[in-house]
Amino acid sequence: MAPILYIVIPCYNEEAVLPITAPQFLEKLRQLTAAGKIAEESRVLFVNDGSRDRTWEIISELAASDEHYLGISQSRNRGHQNAVLAGLMEAKDCCDITISIDCDGQDDINAMDAMVDEYLSGSEVVYGVRDNRDTDTAFKRATAQGFYKVLAAMGAEVVYNHADYRLISARVLQEFAKFEEVNLFLRGMVPLVGFKSSSVYYKRAERLAGESHYPLRKMLALAIDGITSLSVKPLHLITTFGVFVAFLSFVGVLWALIAQLTGHTVAGWASTTCIVCFVSGVQLICLGILGEYIGKIYMEVKRRPRYIISERTWEE
Repeated sequence: MAPILYIVIPCYNEEAVLPITAPQFLEKLRQLTAAGKIAEESRVLFVNDGSRDRTWEIISELAASDEHYLGISQSRNRGHQNAVLAGLMEAKDCCDITISIDCDGQDDINAMDAMVDEYLSGSEVVYGVRDNRDTDTAFKRATAQGFYKVLAAMGAEVVYNHADYRLISARVLQEFAKFEEVNLFLRGMVPLVGFKSSSVYYKRAERLAGESHYPLRKMLALAIDGITSLSVKPLHLITTFGVFVAFLSFVGVLWALIAQLTGHTVAGWASTTCIVCFVSGVQLICLGILGEYIGKIYMEVKRRPRYIISERTWEE
């Protein structure tokens, strides 16, 4: 029996690109259905992440025009990761597999064929992985690749060059629902669930229309969330660095005492200023890292909902 597939698509201010990509997603759904790989009950599920433009109106119009389109709207903007999670949790009881993909048309939808084939061959999770970064600027390419390397060095289990284009079975989603973190970094959390996984490689294209909603500021915030949500190694590095600085300080004290006793002291403000600035800088960096973790604890203990669905395009 063919599996029921839900394609989960987070949308934030996508009125320019949605009319272009929505028919493409529906056509891919029909192709997979015609090939006998998925069931007729499969759907395209849009998640409106509190858009300020006509995104939700367009999703509602699409849902009214074809039963294969579904839509949910969050009560306010909560971020890309929360939007993806909302769609996955909404779909997990209605389907056998989900594929999450961005709305901008950059991810190759034809890779879905290979993803479904991998699932039918036994994989419960299939990661969509970019085979190159030719479409990125030199700066973005260097920072993105550096980010994955830093995560790996910190002990986080992530798939290199994988973002949020992936197939996840309903079986995995049922287990993933038990992960109750408020600070979400899905590409690092999904591997923690386990189960058999594989990867499908594809070329990423340019955005079809509209503007990117992931500027440098958001990319840096996501990187910090990824590191601090998946690893405590920065805290271990602080401890190691603190011991090293303490050792240097101890050597400096011994040197100062010996110089004083032998009468070789030289009055100088430069060396004192450098030492004070260095130690102060180290302390501020360490406090900043500790603050990031304390902030994460603060958000987790509040137990606030990770998403709130205000509207659906269907009657419950």
